[in-house]
Amino acid sequence: MSYPQAPWTLQGYAIQTLQLVNIDRVRHLIPSELEIISAWPGKTLGSVYLSNYGSGSVLEYSELIIAPAVVSYQGKFGGWVSHIYVDNADSVAGGREIWGLPKELAEFTWEQGERVTVRQGNQKLCSLNYNRQKLALRSHLGASGFSAMGNDLLIFPAEFESLLGLIGSKLEVPAESPFSNIGLGQPLLTVRSEQMKLQVDAPKVVGQRKVEVSPK
Repeated sequence: MSYPQAPWTLQGYAIQTLQLVNIDRVRHLIPSELEIISAWPGKTLGSVYLSNYGSGSVLEYSELIIAPAVVSYQGKFGGWVSHIYVDNADSVAGGREIWGLPKELAEFTWEQGERVTVRQGNQKLCSLNYNRQKLALRSHLGASGFSAMGNDLLIFPAEFESLLGLIGSKLEVPAESPFSNIGLGQPLLTVRSEQMKLQVDAPKVVGQRKVEVSPK
């Protein structure tokens, strides 16, 4: 596979939802070294991120990211990515080998700017119906994500500039979807990013995962 080295600069548009998720349902998806941040008693913030990166990007592809929790480690905060899908094999390789992200291939169908559906073969992963953006503000924001490669815990920063606006949405996650057990309900908040420019930097090692030794 041929993929660019980090940082990756990506341009296009994205839709991101925020949901309250039961911490007990997602604890097993996240390394025990990471503390799950509670947004409400027994609940954390989960997120679904759908994007399309086009002309001007180091790679052109669509992406679905499932982040079941906001976590912290030694004073650093970010999202943990449990599931991530793209429609470009080079993006799969780069995501796995640079950032330690569990990228898989999937198919994306964007319908007239109002609905996106993601499938793997005959299996539907999710779909999102969303409203068109009516009011947007030019914003420049940053965030971080956690991942793991071998025994290394990694963190990687991302910065983006875009026209940002609130929209309405409805998320559908079939029971057969690999991430249906997370319990992603209807979004509390949905944000649409237009004319987006995103830079994802190389990861840094922030710690080590515990090595579990099986009893003989």
